[in-house]
Amino acid sequence: MNATNAPEVSPHLAKNLGLTNVRHGFFTRRGGVSGGVYESLNGGVGSRDEPASVRENRARMARRLGVEATRFLVPYQIHSADAVVVDAPWAEDARPRCDGVVTRARGLALGVTGADCGMLLFADADAGVIGAAHAGWKGALTGVIEATVAAMEGLGARRAAMHIALGPMIGPASYEVGPEFVERFVVADSDFARFFSPSAKPGHSMFDLPGFIEARINRIGVASFENIGIDTYANAGHCFSYRRSVHLGEPDYGRLVSAIALD
Repeated sequence: MNATNAPEVSPHLAKNLGLTNVRHGFFTRRGGVSGGVYESLNGGVGSRDEPASVRENRARMARRLGVEATRFLVPYQIHSADAVVVDAPWAEDARPRCDGVVTRARGLALGVTGADCGMLLFADADAGVIGAAHAGWKGALTGVIEATVAAMEGLGARRAAMHIALGPMIGPASYEVGPEFVERFVVADSDFARFFSPSAKPGHSMFDLPGFIEARINRIGVASFENIGIDTYANAGHCFSYRRSVHLGEPDYGRLVSAIALD
């Protein structure tokens, strides 16, 4: 197995989340103990990686954020529009099935995994409320971002004080989709056609999922939004990518983790 001293956090940390009582990290694939296609900081318990390696990788991430491994919490993601409030650690076999998590409890780190999907971190430092959301195309379309914001508001956060950052995800130059995919979005709202552009493959399009996520956030009216602008598909050295693994014929793929905690 490969091992290095500490998990690597993206050098492009979101400036807008650089708040005095908030710690966050967009972890890359470097700085862990996994080998093979999972090299090296694989945070995906749903992968076929050695469970002990994933546990060690997550423990390293937890230490980087200053929390105990048992307080580094990632939900069972199901590509939903559901967000839940967290106030205490959960058992590994009792993870909530959702795609957004929020808290006002200090000493908890909330994380989401991704390997092309959007990973969003939220913070209202004034109210002491944070959140994390996994936003693939389905969750973004059906409202996981809005659900996460609403859950934070239920804890006393204000939209006008919320800062949101988008971590590594598949970029618009790497996400080719078929006509039935485009139709699903255009049926929901004809304006969504602007997030698609022609691809080199006849009848197919390139989808700007980061742009779609940003547009959803802009409609909410938060204090700031930042996309750190790292394309998971195009950055094999730093990022896992489901789509790249499929194109390469690999048997499985690792997962990146983005996480946030209150000091």
